[in-house]
Amino acid sequence: MPHSSDISADTSANSSSDSSGGNSGGSAGSSAGGDSSGSRSRERSHERFSADSAAESNSLPRLFVAKLVHFTKKLVRIFTRPMRGDKGEGGVIVHPYRGYGSHSEAFIMGRVFRQPGRLAGWKQGGVASDLVDVARRVVRHGVRDARVDIRMGATHATVTTDRDGYFHAHVDITHTLPADAIWHTVKLQVVSEDDAISTETEIYIPPASTDLIVISDIDDTVMYTGVANKLKMLYRLFMEKADRRTAFPGVSALYRALYGGAEENRKRPMLYVSRGPWAIYEVLETFFNMNNIPVGPILFLREWGMTLKRPWPRKAQDHKSDVINNMLALYDTLPFILIGDSGQRDPEVYAEIVKAHPDRVRAIYIRKVDNDPERDAAIEALAHEVREAGCELILAHDSVSMAEHALSKGYISEEGCEAVREDTRQQQRQ
Repeated sequence: MPHSSDISADTSANSSSDSSGGNSGGSAGSSAGGDSSGSRSRERSHERFSADSAAESNSLPRLFVAKLVHFTKKLVRIFTRPMRGDKGEGGVIVHPYRGYGSHSEAFIMGRVFRQPGRLAGWKQGGVASDLVDVARRVVRHGVRDARVDIRMGATHATVTTDRDGYFHAHVDITHTLPADAIWHTVKLQVVSEDDAISTETEIYIPPASTDLIVISDIDDTVMYTGVANKLKMLYRLFMEKADRRTAFPGVSALYRALYGGAEENRKRPMLYVSRGPWAIYEVLETFFNMNNIPVGPILFLREWGMTLKRPWPRKAQDHKSDVINNMLALYDTLPFILIGDSGQRDPEVYAEIVKAHPDRVRAIYIRKVDNDPERDAAIEALAHEVREAGCELILAHDSVSMAEHALSKGYISEEGCEAVREDTRQQQRQ
């Protein structure tokens, strides 16, 4: 057994060697300690990684649920918007849509519903009231043969609803409208029902300075998904960032440029047509506002008439040509621009309109949404046909192509065209 003094001396020597790293034994000890420490560090890192991975895995379902709840709340608020006009009391109410017209006549559309009221305990608002309103909207029904009183200033008319409660009023304006206003208020009241609730809507009447009318398809022309996949459209509209929403790149800037014209203050009529049902009217209104697209009357080509007794939509013929012909007759002194897409029969419908109304349509812009050489060749043949009637048909790959042609013809300003280029670049980068 060594003496204590020897132990002290050895400890001192080893300590000195360890601190200086002078002998191999000290170095080996240090290395062994380092391996042990490194192993423990790696174990701790692995444990932290496993814990972080587990936490991330656990957070993903929570994130999805949170986004789903957010999406559902927004969708419910939009879906129940028409129900809030009765303040939960129920009764007969007019659900109007934006109208349009000239200084001599106006067209007003809407539907008359009978809807139940909320019970007293559900009238305070909140999520529960919204869910009750969803149920109220599902069970409400159109009122046939209802007489709707229409008042627009000194102009007065009465119209009767059809079997599904819809009405399409053509009103002769009997008074002079304010020259500086383009949106005019219309009051609506069902006079054939005792428990009817009055409401209001707006109609667009172009100013005297208007030089051009723009009519645009919506499905696959302004937005990607159209009505064929409404849930996907709604998801992208309310859950994704603004730059990833359903609008094509550059569309909002292009339509603002067309709205303003070369002088940027024209306030041209922007009329939109859709193959969807009237039930998605609020969704499209929200889409236009969120994407900063100029608002205008939305003209639906179908009246699906869905009810609990008849849950499937009635098939309807596409009356797009009739709608556009009506616009040509209403604004009979103004030229038009028509915008559509290559996926449907827009080029054929528009070409027939040009042939029937020579020199009324200045340009047709067709957004290319497919990769079909035969389809491209067919559209190019239509372009040759309409050129002989004084119209240009442009098959465009993007909004920039449309904007550059419009600029070359003086339909939009240089600033407007550059805004389309920049808007498209930003969305494509993102």
